Amino acid sequence: MSQTSIEKITQRYSIGLEPGQVVGAGDLLAIRPKHIMTHDNTGAVIPKFRSIGATTIADPKQPVFGMDHDVQNTTPENLGKYAKIEKFAREQGVDYYPPGRGIAHQIMVEEGYVTPGSFCVGSDSHSNIYGAVAAVGTPVVRTDAAAIWATGQTWWQVPMQIRVELTGSLRNGVTGKDVIIALCGFFNNDEALNGVIEFTGEGVAGLSMDERLTISNMTTEWGALAGMFPFDDVLKDYLLGRAERFAGRETPRYTAQDVEAWWDDRGSFASDLDAHYAREMTLDLTTVSPHVSGPNSVKVMTSVHEMQAEKKAINKAYLMSCVNARLEDIAAAADVVRGKRVADGVEFYLAPASSEVREEAQRLGWWGDLLDAGAIELPAGCGACIGLGAGTLNDGEVGISATNRNFQGRMGSRDALCYLASPSVVAASAVAGFVCAPVEMDEVGIEGGYRVVDAPARAGSATKIRDDFPRSIKGRALYLPLDNLNTDGIYGKDVTYRDDITLEEQGQYAMLNYDPDFQSKASQGDIIVGGRNFGSGSSREQAATALASRGIRMVIAASFSQTYKRNAFNNGFICIDCPALTDALQGILGDADRTMVGPEIEVDFEASVARLDGREFSFDPLGPVAQELVAKGGSEAVVQGQLAQ
Repeated sequence: MSQTSIEKITQRYSIGLEPGQVVGAGDLLAIRPKHIMTHDNTGAVIPKFRSIGATTIADPKQPVFGMDHDVQNTTPENLGKYAKIEKFAREQGVDYYPPGRGIAHQIMVEEGYVTPGSFCVGSDSHSNIYGAVAAVGTPVVRTDAAAIWATGQTWWQVPMQIRVELTGSLRNGVTGKDVIIALCGFFNNDEALNGVIEFTGEGVAGLSMDERLTISNMTTEWGALAGMFPFDDVLKDYLLGRAERFAGRETPRYTAQDVEAWWDDRGSFASDLDAHYAREMTLDLTTVSPHVSGPNSVKVMTSVHEMQAEKKAINKAYLMSCVNARLEDIAAAADVVRGKRVADGVEFYLAPASSEVREEAQRLGWWGDLLDAGAIELPAGCGACIGLGAGTLNDGEVGISATNRNFQGRMGSRDALCYLASPSVVAASAVAGFVCAPVEMDEVGIEGGYRVVDAPARAGSATKIRDDFPRSIKGRALYLPLDNLNTDGIYGKDVTYRDDITLEEQGQYAMLNYDPDFQSKASQGDIIVGGRNFGSGSSREQAATALASRGIRMVIAASFSQTYKRNAFNNGFICIDCPALTDALQGILGDADRTMVGPEIEVDFEASVARLDGREFSFDPLGPVAQELVAKGGSEAVVQGQLAQ
């Protein structure tokens, strides 16, 4: 079977595969990633690690700790938290980067942890950024991080594969941030949701490493779980430059000889010419021009020139974060503000991606240009991007930011407006006092294409079933017709943070925000059938455990939020993607209103089919990894069993 680059890398890092097994989309596998990054949330992972009975990290070279989120907080409590994390790292022999060294994602790339063809994860949604280094970079939740510390491994379901072909080249004044804004705004109907992106095409060669890091990073906001660029001359030159920096160290992370060896081996993880992609998109880079996302949404974009004509006033501007605070970004902003001043009434906040970036920008004079113009310097870290520290948005304020998210309330008040733009647009707007283009540019309509490609049938036999896992399950269908049913609807925020509610009691609160009548309709042993992107929103685990507590056997949906699915299987709760079954039940029940009771469904795990009214609907097999998680009651029990061996 032909494979994409992402499938090949996943196969490299999979463990426990059957002889001859070829990894493909839909497979749920055990993975031993090269590295696992945690940041300030390391403090929350440590007690999880200890609660599963672990005392020693399995491979101290696998985790990387980088403090970056709340680095402006110098209270005794936060400094004490950092001290405990550093002490734990020292005891375990883990690499630790203190507050001020930089954003952990930047450190992972800058310090050479992420290398071409590797599989690296992070306990943070923007771990997609590692794809710029021709690696698979993807997020995991804190429970997974604890499991990796303890055993070196976790699990991953290989997502839908998506190819994005970039044609043409960018015009002067257009940047990588404009490209990802265009992708999010042009393909804004969930075309990339829960997939993994492979960027291809002639246009890739014209993108710098800083631009690739920006684009890979914000594939997260596009809805993808990874965004990967190829190993080409641009990346090779970057790696050789990093190797030269490492050369003076006693133990360099990698050498020029290592880079050449990777280069010679790049064909081993290059996509096969006939590899299958479930979705294919094209974007003509020559048609991209500076746009802004928002307000408060990455799916809405407006040309900068259109907003400039409106003279949309701003109160604050931001150049910071893991998406746009690298050297090229600072240079672009400095070119705009040099010899000018930030407008009266505007605050322009500046934080580098790392201390190395700041030092280089200072050496080149760009940092000074920005400070001379009136920019307000902040330490290397996340800061206002996540609503922490100085400069957050107040009620009624308008901000323009080179960060990656502009969700309502993320950067401060829910009554503020936030737009996203490139560093040069942010700098020009800070000087003008309103959203402004740095240069005049002819606008042309963005041109791109999109198509869905049916998957070829995968040859296979009956799924092997563990003795402690059921071969089939029967249950009454509960049809929930809503797409994007979020976790607050499944388990409301009014009970999420109540520690007095036991696991056994959670079930009585399930689905009340979505349907107040759900409790009277649901019965023990029911099977929920949901719509698309089931379990979107926050990462609260109770949205899965409450359904199990209520006696629901499993959820079958057209598709899931991957974070929801991780939480579900991590707690031994079954989730199955089967869009054809959802559509069939909708045809039987019609346009449902909230929860509708449907006919009996039989789920045959051995044949990997769901049966409804005499029809069969196929789903991806639940292999040994998924079965073990369910049979043992979740990942903590699985890890405890591994530690006991």
